[in-house]
Amino acid sequence: MPDATTPVPPGPPSSAAPRGVDRVPAPALFVVSGLTLYLGAAVAVGLFDTLGAPTVSWWRIVLAAVVLLAWRRPWRRRWTRHDVVVAGLFGTALAAMNIVFYVGIDHLPLGVAVAIEFTGPIAVAAITGRGWRERGAIVVAAGGVVLLAGVTLEGDLPRSDVVVGLVAVLAAAACWAGYIVLGKRVAGAAGGGAGIDGLAIGMAVGAVVFAPFFGSSVLEVVPDVRLLALLLAVALCSSVVPYVLDQLVLRRVGTATFSVLLAMLPATATVIGAVVLQQVPSWPEIAGLVLVSGAIVMTAGGRE
Repeated sequence: MPDATTPVPPGPPSSAAPRGVDRVPAPALFVVSGLTLYLGAAVAVGLFDTLGAPTVSWWRIVLAAVVLLAWRRPWRRRWTRHDVVVAGLFGTALAAMNIVFYVGIDHLPLGVAVAIEFTGPIAVAAITGRGWRERGAIVVAAGGVVLLAGVTLEGDLPRSDVVVGLVAVLAAAACWAGYIVLGKRVAGAAGGGAGIDGLAIGMAVGAVVFAPFFGSSVLEVVPDVRLLALLLAVALCSSVVPYVLDQLVLRRVGTATFSVLLAMLPATATVIGAVVLQQVPSWPEIAGLVLVSGAIVMTAGGRE
């Protein structure tokens, strides 16, 4: 899932940002980010039968790293050993999050999986915050997750799919929490475009870390031009475009505003799931999504 970077205090726009993008309202950029993120996930679901969900996710990371490295050429920047280690850990957490999340959406509806995964950032906000809103957000989010999980357990999905899906998505939520903690340092690095450079380094490290598990698929993917093109589309839609747009948004809005915008993602995922994958949510599922989105807004209100 997701897949959004950590809020940092607003600062000057990245030198890498085109001037035209600076004129686009931040919420509009965030909508594009969310739509491309989950549109890429919807395309990826169609490839699961060919390669398997974890392998598709690994290729998404590999190809996104290639695109970002070719674009940013981060080796031109002076890096300390500490910066490289933090970026590497950040990329490893990001890669792990994406892999287990893809396993989750291979077994659960996209909107449900995204909502449950949001318990990760909500937990971080509640633990690091001090206000009653942030503490109460955990209760509200837990109610939404219980409702979503209960609907899923009582639905038409096989019990084995539900168990594997829930475990995978909860693991993705834990990875997202780690990604947030490490992402604060990467996204807040000094210098124009430093956050995107750190993202490029991190994704390259994450791809290498998991290569021993999925690298054997190279012989199957590279000769198949159509399959490689689809994987590249997934990488661009789900990693390159949303992560870069997040960097641009983070430099223009405050922490609370960005957190409120995050509440749009579960709804965005539900719309994409309904339109592209025909995963129409029931009324109890919609209620669960509303509770999770409300918890995100509560954490933002606490940080105001």
